[in-house]
Amino acid sequence: MTAAVNTNPGLASRLVNGILAIQPLADLAKHQARQMMIKRAERIGVPWTQEVKTLQARDWKADLAQVENPQLSYPDYYVTSFHAYKTGNLSWQAAFEVEPAAYAVHAKILQGAEEVQGDPILRQSYHNILKSQIPNEPQDILDVGCSVGLSSFALQAVYPHAKITGLDLSPYFLAVANYRAQQRQAKINWLHAQAESTGLPDASFDLVSIFLMCHELPQSATRQILAEMRRLLRPGGYLAIMDMNPKSEVYQKMPAYILTLLKSTEPYLDEYFALNIEQAIVEAGFQTPTITNNTHRHRTAIAQVSG
Repeated sequence: MTAAVNTNPGLASRLVNGILAIQPLADLAKHQARQMMIKRAERIGVPWTQEVKTLQARDWKADLAQVENPQLSYPDYYVTSFHAYKTGNLSWQAAFEVEPAAYAVHAKILQGAEEVQGDPILRQSYHNILKSQIPNEPQDILDVGCSVGLSSFALQAVYPHAKITGLDLSPYFLAVANYRAQQRQAKINWLHAQAESTGLPDASFDLVSIFLMCHELPQSATRQILAEMRRLLRPGGYLAIMDMNPKSEVYQKMPAYILTLLKSTEPYLDEYFALNIEQAIVEAGFQTPTITNNTHRHRTAIAQVSG
């Protein structure tokens, strides 16, 4: 039996939703959020503007054709504004800015550490949990929501002998991922597909990794994706999800101004924060997951296939 969807936000969140329902205010919040990220990136030594210009100067037609599935239809929840981009992840600008944005967003992950090291520290904390809780080295790994490949390349470094497939809904992200893979001489299979319906064969992976994606989904999509991942995993296989921790005091005590900027770029944040991820994982056919806090605002859930 599936639990009822709980998406009721708290008072502060409802006030923010009211502000964001006024289009000019929503547009201003998105602009402010984006400018804050660019300024932070440049401040910590990440050349956001120059990196984007370099990528924009390239002809991407061949790269796009190599990875895009032109028959793919996009779910309604995906064809919307994400991360201050009007067309969300379906744009070159979004694809070109993923990497510098990751460094900016994660700059303050660990107090006392260099801010530019925040993103690598976050990824390393996740991989440390994987290595400690998954006893056998996986041979086939699916990286769901792989974006421009940062998570896929990191997994390849941790499991150098594994065959890795990176799956994403944005062909623009995958084109950049494929380009970066060529630069690195990395052998990763890129798949342009819906995570809810991948088209991949049953029981074809030992590990499914979902890194910072679930907060970008409505609960219905998350549940469908968990069921699909259960189908794709072999007996004894593992699901690993690393994402924002709704129970973190960082989010519970977040100032209204910052919460407004955050929610202006994350349309499904209320649904994600209300989701009982442990219950959803069990209902999809997994054993009860272990939940480990890997930073003061992130958590990792790891669950093995049931039965």
